[in-house]
Amino acid sequence: MDGNLNSLKKHIFFEFLNLVGRAFVLVRYSDNVVLGNRGFTAEEKENGIILVFNSRMNFLWDDYGITATLVFGTSPQKCFIPVDDIMAVYSPDLNAQFMASPQPSAVSGPQPIGSQKEGEKPFKKIEPEKGQKIKKYEKQGHVIKVDFTKKRK
Repeated sequence: MDGNLNSLKKHIFFEFLNLVGRAFVLVRYSDNVVLGNRGFTAEEKENGIILVFNSRMNFLWDDYGITATLVFGTSPQKCFIPVDDIMAVYSPDLNAQFMASPQPSAVSGPQPIGSQKEGEKPFKKIEPEKGQKIKKYEKQGHVIKVDFTKKRK
């Protein structure tokens, strides 16, 4: 599945390049990202960094990520951006974007259904408040609201 998502990122990136000549990439902080000897600033470690690519640049996007020499200020830096660390590809010219969440293996948090221990129920019922018709079910930190009642006109 990761391969399909990464292929989609690549496809959208090149579509933006072909349509308007440039594409923006939001890259999250990771030890795997190489930005020459520049590295990430404290703010970029928290929010990520936006890199701009245009159709005249010489870069390579392979199965592992993007390899390019990018210029920060006046200083060219050899860079490598792993495709798994690309969180968004967007184009302000087209008013379009594609965003992806970090993959479960890369972050800690709720595990998908099926990963719970044997005999453990994936959902825990929460009783509705008095007068409330919505049933709530909590799944490992997430709240899902379900309303099966018919609306009367």
